[in-house]
Amino acid sequence: METLSTNRAFGGVQGVYRHASSATGTDMTFSVYVPPHEPGARLPVVWYLSGLTCTHANVTEKGEFRRACAELGLIFVAPDTSPRGEGVADDPAGAYDFGLGAGFYVDATEPPFAPHYRMWSYVTEELPALIAAHFPADMARQAITGHSMGGHGALTIGLTFPERFRSISAFAPIVAPSQVPWGQKALPGYLGNDRAAWRRHDAVALIEDGARVAELLVDQGEADGFLADQLKPELLAAACADAGIDLTLRLQPGYDHSYYFISSFMDDHLRWHAARLA
Repeated sequence: METLSTNRAFGGVQGVYRHASSATGTDMTFSVYVPPHEPGARLPVVWYLSGLTCTHANVTEKGEFRRACAELGLIFVAPDTSPRGEGVADDPAGAYDFGLGAGFYVDATEPPFAPHYRMWSYVTEELPALIAAHFPADMARQAITGHSMGGHGALTIGLTFPERFRSISAFAPIVAPSQVPWGQKALPGYLGNDRAAWRRHDAVALIEDGARVAELLVDQGEADGFLADQLKPELLAAACADAGIDLTLRLQPGYDHSYYFISSFMDDHLRWHAARLA
């Protein structure tokens, strides 16, 4: 693992790292904030999965999470959103919503994406092992959150591994990719036309098929331009109501899809997670 940068922040260390990934067959870059702590201490971990077009850097630079993480004693991990580098396939038309920066947190089975687009394995297996080995992380206390495509990732991963994550939240998540244009492009592109494979990467479908957690927290801006066509939080609300999952869905007047929205409610999410990681 190569250290690309470290910066002191709120008494802790914000680092950016790179390593050769066996999951993706590429170099992968990620960021980790480690708050101030006593020698030998093991700290809970919050995973943050980013949205379309993003890298690790968007939340690292604009998420405004470090003050709360330092106060609450939380490690904050932000992976990239796709493999990158020479030989990595991209959307043929260069669109923003598929290919580079748009891995959708799945393990692709379709050519030419299958060799490298293995973000599910990377985020759920390889990177956690790396974090456990190199950082003072208490892997028995993990939480997960994310934004948009990353909110989709946080919900689907959290619902798939309820024993691993003590808490799950999301900012403006794609809750039902099988039912919206972003997902209807990405899921067949990566996974083919088998809709059963899609359901394993669709939060609403997972809940319909029996996945259960105690509670979820979701914030959604009411002025989000993607709200009606791509995000559809009402589908998650209906699925949770039917399944008896305690969903706190907060519609925030005037907020859009940007990091101005995310950073405004990041503190709330981190405190919510910290209470459940204590």
